[in-house]
Amino acid sequence: MEPEACEIARLPEELLSAALARTSPRDACRAAAVSPAFRDAADSDAVWACFLPRDLPPLADGELPPATPAPGKKDHFLRLSDSPLLLPDKLASMWLDRETGAKCYMLSARDLSIIWGDTPLYWSWIPLTDSRFSECAQLLHVCWFDISGKIPCKMLTQDTVYAAYIVFKMNENSLGLDYPVQEASVSVRVTNLTRLVCLESNDEAEGEAGAVPGHYWPVRPHPPQRTSRRNRRAVPHGENVGRPQKRADGWMELELGEFFNEGGEDGEVSFSLMETKGGNWKSGLIVQGIEIRRKKSG
Repeated sequence: MEPEACEIARLPEELLSAALARTSPRDACRAAAVSPAFRDAADSDAVWACFLPRDLPPLADGELPPATPAPGKKDHFLRLSDSPLLLPDKLASMWLDRETGAKCYMLSARDLSIIWGDTPLYWSWIPLTDSRFSECAQLLHVCWFDISGKIPCKMLTQDTVYAAYIVFKMNENSLGLDYPVQEASVSVRVTNLTRLVCLESNDEAEGEAGAVPGHYWPVRPHPPQRTSRRNRRAVPHGENVGRPQKRADGWMELELGEFFNEGGEDGEVSFSLMETKGGNWKSGLIVQGIEIRRKKSG
């Protein structure tokens, strides 16, 4: 091993840097542990300049305070991948995927199209301390549930598989979001993919498959009185119905679908979540936004 290590150490740093620049941020970090020579090359600006997107969007004032001394390219990359950073309008945030450098975004609820979202009888807008945005959308009562958004393909990293996720919470008085299930869709140019999903996780209870829950109410002039969530039973659905997952930040997320952002093409990605056929009242959902990030394999 020692002779091989000596041979590696004798390679010019420029050659090592050129090779590592063709890998990924994750691979460069792993290579830094091979030898001091690899570490010098793997940490060089020549390598990390290749991992930083050339078309980074501008950030809101104060989102990335100047560092002293001025950070190198690797430190700059790590700062951009550490946590979401607000864009100038403060209606969206972005960050870099730490493994690949792919650009990721979250569109706030205010940046989405929410049917009846500006009608105080149906939706309200509330501040939450654990949200990156100034307001979140809180569902009061609707029968026609429809949330959608879009993002230009050119804002995303080319030749990358992405997925869109709605990021949300439920309050204690949530109602009507487990049955009927919702329809999620993701559209890119001529491709439109849809899937059935359910905002309610229904982890605690079991019931007869296909059963209608006791709190199901058809369309009527006024919404029903709310009932405690712990007094309701779960409604099982088929294995092909997508379910939400708990996030590290305390929010829930539900995948709407995935797509491949092919390089060199214009257009936009559209995504939606809706339930408009059942006619039942729904309430208790709190939406922070929709996140578009690289889909990890496996």
